[in-house]
Amino acid sequence: MKRLLLAGVLAFVPSLFAAAGGAEDTVKIGVILPYSGQFADTATQMDDGIKLYLKQHGDKLGGKNVELIRKDTGGIAPPVAKRLAQELVTRDNVDILAGFALTPNALAAADVSAEAKKFMVDMNAATAIVTTKSPYMVRVSFTVPQLNQTLGTWAEKHGLKKAYTMVTDYGPGIDAEAAFQKGFKEAGGDIVGSLRMAVQNPDFTAYVQRAKDLNPQGIFVMIPGGAQPGAFGKALAERGIDPRTIEVMGQMEIADEHALASMGDIALGIITAGHYDYNHHSKLNEEFVKAYNEDFKRNPDFFSVGGYDGMHLIDAALQKSGGKKDGESLVDAAKGLSWESPRGQISIDPQTRDVVQTVYIRKVEKVGGHLVNVEIAAVADVKDPYKAAMKQ
Repeated sequence: MKRLLLAGVLAFVPSLFAAAGGAEDTVKIGVILPYSGQFADTATQMDDGIKLYLKQHGDKLGGKNVELIRKDTGGIAPPVAKRLAQELVTRDNVDILAGFALTPNALAAADVSAEAKKFMVDMNAATAIVTTKSPYMVRVSFTVPQLNQTLGTWAEKHGLKKAYTMVTDYGPGIDAEAAFQKGFKEAGGDIVGSLRMAVQNPDFTAYVQRAKDLNPQGIFVMIPGGAQPGAFGKALAERGIDPRTIEVMGQMEIADEHALASMGDIALGIITAGHYDYNHHSKLNEEFVKAYNEDFKRNPDFFSVGGYDGMHLIDAALQKSGGKKDGESLVDAAKGLSWESPRGQISIDPQTRDVVQTVYIRKVEKVGGHLVNVEIAAVADVKDPYKAAMKQ
């Protein structure tokens, strides 16, 4: 009987070590995204960026196997996002929280990251304050002020002296309005009027007419992506506003690939600020776009590159930390990381844990019969100006 018991114990011990070794050699990542609902395509693009990075790196990060646990918020749902984050930490024992297409969901999950001391990678949510809500969070996407304050400064320096702002009345729109106006006015420009529009707005005609009546040199616009840019373009055409004669400017969503397809030639001349477009010229981006198209039969967008770079960050942080997976080790390793992304050179600000990157000013032109965003200026090494102002 003793020999049988001893044999059983000896047989069990190796399996214990194997299980422990397997856990140690695997990094578990909880990905929280709106996989269903109106933002489902956003989640798909981001998730495809995640998939592509893992495929190109042998399904390993920092030399470890990867287990992804995907959770669907169904849209803007902070209580759901928080509950899912809690489940991922307490039930699924994830090492890292990632994803976060939408600011309200990211803010809710940040509480869990802070309390559980879990590394959190924000792959898109762009309201400036997001990273301040957990000391274990790093952002690889962009901030609304980073793009729009840069655009405001650039516009005044390139001849625009009077501008009108019209934004959707929600968090990102209000942030964009404040950022553009700050950059524009500090550079010497004059804001001749401003307008906030309803979030659910299928018709921009009356709003565009109000802007036209003031006859500004330029109009700054911030509206959600999806169906609204097409409706906005229709209103421009109906009210006789040509972006080639009155500068129409905005954040990248108003002239992304889908918006251009719905707007048609009325989009010619629209100027946007953005951190990524699949037309960006670099060898790495050409390879990225080709691989993305081969796997997913479509062009990548800024959501895609957010997912892709989020995986790169985790990969590099695990390598730098020597394989340590606790939040403290990973966030310390992430601070100051720098690498070449399909969008260009980016880095993580050690003080704010926010992305530092080039902001591209693009103009819609017709190239080879297709409407594309052509880069006309590049402002390198832009930090989030909101946090820079907080330090002053």
